[in-house]
Amino acid sequence: MDVHDLGFEHISMTPEQEQDLAETIWKQDNVELTTVGVDVGSSTSHLMFSKVHLQRLAEGLSSRFVVVNRQVLWRSPILLTPYRTDYTIDADVLKEFFGNAYKEADLTPEDIDTGAVILTGEALKRNNSRAIADLFAEESGKFVCASAGHNLEALMAANGSGAVALSRQEHQTILNIDVGGGTIKLGLCHGGRLLSTSAFAVGGRLIAFDENGKMTRIEGPAEEVAKDVGVKLTLGDVLSKEDRKKIVSRMVDVIVSYATREPNDDLCKALLLTENLPATPKIDGITFSGGVSEYIYRREEEDRGDLGRSIAHDLRHALAEKRIPEMVYDPGHGIRATVVGASQFTVQVSGNTIFLSDKEKLPIRNVPVASLNIDLSEDFTSEEVTASINEALKRLDMTEGENQVAIALRWGGDPLHARLFALAEGICKGLPKTVNDPDLPVVVMMDGDAGRTLGNILVKELNVGGEVISVDNVQLRDFDFVDIGEFMPDTQVVPLIIKSLLFTSPGQE
Repeated sequence: MDVHDLGFEHISMTPEQEQDLAETIWKQDNVELTTVGVDVGSSTSHLMFSKVHLQRLAEGLSSRFVVVNRQVLWRSPILLTPYRTDYTIDADVLKEFFGNAYKEADLTPEDIDTGAVILTGEALKRNNSRAIADLFAEESGKFVCASAGHNLEALMAANGSGAVALSRQEHQTILNIDVGGGTIKLGLCHGGRLLSTSAFAVGGRLIAFDENGKMTRIEGPAEEVAKDVGVKLTLGDVLSKEDRKKIVSRMVDVIVSYATREPNDDLCKALLLTENLPATPKIDGITFSGGVSEYIYRREEEDRGDLGRSIAHDLRHALAEKRIPEMVYDPGHGIRATVVGASQFTVQVSGNTIFLSDKEKLPIRNVPVASLNIDLSEDFTSEEVTASINEALKRLDMTEGENQVAIALRWGGDPLHARLFALAEGICKGLPKTVNDPDLPVVVMMDGDAGRTLGNILVKELNVGGEVISVDNVQLRDFDFVDIGEFMPDTQVVPLIIKSLLFTSPGQE
């Protein structure tokens, strides 16, 4: 039977119309974004452009896009972070470097959908931070800007190097050693999770030299090491080969002590910047990241006018001599481990399941997420919630009451009033300054469905006077940043933009 005999109007489509329809359907469930990751550090600066493919996953009342593929479009060369004579970073040179990177990649700022700027070391100092931030001021709505202290930098390096993913694949305990210009960050990983971090003041650029071998930069920790081995450092002098060897050898002794978790001598203790790593579990393998790792893995041989190549040379000997006895893996990311890229997730949450104490104060943008490591599916106390908040803020180098933060948690069990009251009380104790600051909202996000009840307890029973935003049916993690858009009364939803740093697994590009 011919279709026309059925009495229906038959509409035929041209190939072009069919193609347009197919593209329209594809775009309903797929998003492609161009992203940039920027790392401005004490010693080096670089950036990377990527194309990210996100695909829709329908989850209950939420519609979430998740990353299914990331393609590196272009990597910049590594720039020695430019300093003025007063030791501040030269923002003008950085601006030119970033501008040239866009040209080389054949991109413009308008082509970028989202990005992450990570500031570490000297870039965080007060007299630098405003100048560095101004480089990206016009793109502030797009860019996540994260200031990474020692713990957060160790956390990011362990993830970005591939050590965390490697520990998941092999189900082993992996120690990532991030050897930078001014500090070394340690990340102890097991089963795809970072267990602990530590940092100490040894690095490849604690002493820098000009083309004639004269010392142009001497940092305090280098002076401590030099004093320990009986060497005097003076700006403008040439460091003899013998004295250089003494200093480098002693620095490597410190690295070995921390890598084997036996930092017992006085110099090790003097150079410690955080708490020590725990003595357990047993380490199965080692990975390296940071600028000096390029020499360790022999991807770089050129002398950069500092101690980096010499430290790597002595470290390779220490590894060969089994002073660090574990097997060494190379996930391949090295100096680019701190930040590999940025992505953007979009989630819509029903207004019936959230609590907003003051809808007029929305939107808020780029709120960093602190994820709580606490089991809320069984019995818990408010003190345990408070301790988990303190641990999360410490892990991310945040200062309570100074930094805007979104507390993320996994909720389980019965939504009994006593349980939710204990949660709310623990939040108030964990954020004592925030709950009394009218300019800092209390932002809580959970994966359960008790957001409205929790918000009501915070405001009506615990008398939180500032803004309270309690959102549920959302899953967040460390390295996420969230935008909360304006309340939409017609549809009773609040749009959330969740921006996540992406880290590449071993073997991926």
